[in-house]
Amino acid sequence: MKMPTHIVAVGGIVEDGKGNVLLVKTVHRGWETPGGQVEVGENLTDALVREIKEESGIDAEVSQMIGVYSNTGNYIWHDGETEVPTKVMFDFICRYTGGELGVSEETTDSSWVAKEKVLDLVETPAIRARYQTYLEFEGKINYMEYVTKPVFELKEKRSV
Repeated sequence: MKMPTHIVAVGGIVEDGKGNVLLVKTVHRGWETPGGQVEVGENLTDALVREIKEESGIDAEVSQMIGVYSNTGNYIWHDGETEVPTKVMFDFICRYTGGELGVSEETTDSSWVAKEKVLDLVETPAIRARYQTYLEFEGKINYMEYVTKPVFELKEKRSV
């Protein structure tokens, strides 16, 4: 029996306590909230704290899960060869605890942005949909299934 392969990823909406959230700019997707893949043997919250630090230089504390998302579309990665399997992503609200804004191998910029201005910068439809979930968060975990290629298509959205 062949075991299924999924990418497990985490995303963080880091709040600074002053009405701003952290955004990072990436080469392939533009402005987005920080996050990335969970490594083998790593738990979700440790992975998120690591990804935030790596991508932005910011230290954060994970406070609350807000959503679970499935990208069920298969597509070819930016290298033109690698097939990307189904992705399962977990988004959390995080609290800024220290550090200075910076960049990494994956990011070209990082910035604190007023939470009501974030959608003016974020262009990727899946990231916009996940951020909108944050803006509308009322305490229930949100679930979405979507595909991103060839175009963004929302297949399911509900609270659980």
